[in-house]
Amino acid sequence: MLGTLNNCASGPTLWDTYLTCEETVNKYFFFGAEPPPAGSVEERYGIGSEDPYPWHTTDSRFDMRAEPNEYNRFGWVVEIDPFDPRSTPKKRTALGRMEHENAVVVRGSRGEAVVYMGDDTQFDYFYKFVGAEPIEKARRKGRSPLDEGTLHVARFEEDGSGRWLPLVHGEPGLTAADGFPDQETVLVRTRLAADAVGATPMDRPEWCTVQPGTGAVFFTCTNNTARTESVNAPNPRLENRYGHIMKVDEDGDPSATAFSWDVFLLAGDPASGATVPADQAFGSPDGLWFDRDGRLWIQTDGTQPAVGGVAQNNQMLAADPDSGEIRRFLVGPPRCEITGITATPDGRSLFVNIQHPGDSGTPENPRASSNWPDFSPAGRPRSATIVITREDGGVVGA
Repeated sequence: MLGTLNNCASGPTLWDTYLTCEETVNKYFFFGAEPPPAGSVEERYGIGSEDPYPWHTTDSRFDMRAEPNEYNRFGWVVEIDPFDPRSTPKKRTALGRMEHENAVVVRGSRGEAVVYMGDDTQFDYFYKFVGAEPIEKARRKGRSPLDEGTLHVARFEEDGSGRWLPLVHGEPGLTAADGFPDQETVLVRTRLAADAVGATPMDRPEWCTVQPGTGAVFFTCTNNTARTESVNAPNPRLENRYGHIMKVDEDGDPSATAFSWDVFLLAGDPASGATVPADQAFGSPDGLWFDRDGRLWIQTDGTQPAVGGVAQNNQMLAADPDSGEIRRFLVGPPRCEITGITATPDGRSLFVNIQHPGDSGTPENPRASSNWPDFSPAGRPRSATIVITREDGGVVGA
């Protein structure tokens, strides 16, 4: 495996392992003085789109002039077994290579593992993996339920219907003549395969979560200010600076190949066409999670609308997925990202991550915009996990 890097969110599996997702790995690789050729695989994966971290100056692995294929080792979902000290983390390549944000595992109608995933980039796609055999059968054979299966990408039709398009070598657009000589190439070049089959480019799909009881899938489209020429039903706004949340309904069958969909909400302020109340306005939905009682928790990372003329920091809100009611729950310190949430089984303690507060600081003045959480005059801001409980000891969010 030779390591994992830039790991974003994780997802627990139904067999007591967990998945960690490699995201934004393009920042680590140096292509050269000139950017990759237009239309190349490297360009499609964002190599050279940003100034890379200078790792290539000390390790040739990250210099693509010396190791042109090294970046293919990254951009995967990694499975880790925390209960077996002899186990080795493994990259589950059947789930495709992209900027994975998180991965949500549910049981399919035939007992197999189904995994939902977003690709955190403007104009990229939403995916679903369906395992090849029931979870228990794979485990009895000593295999991971994620070893074999079919990766699909979503196509959202204008009429509210949708299809899961299989990314399988030999399908139309995915033949050797199309530049995909085998299934391995399809998975290594997942984005190009999704382009080839006609998936729907979305406004930066990030986190996803599944509603208890109904199996409906919600996922965030954080924003896309680069959408300047055309809109469609699932991406209805030009210069979508505030983002939206999508809902996918598979009629209780996670293994289905067809679905219906709706825009659950448009984030932002009234001037942007938002469908949330002005006093609860928020932007750039990112993290998403259902608690045991069916509340949908929304976390933000990016541009926030002003409320009452006052600029906001990133925040976390709770939504009722049935009524659409939304209430702001907390606001983070300046320049932070609210990301990651879970709770104790009884729902009485909520764990929330506050990431990179005050990141506009400089080496000379690290406290320029925040000194959270210690507020030490000689300290600096730092990330932390906060634990939230009610004063009466009740369920948080009730």
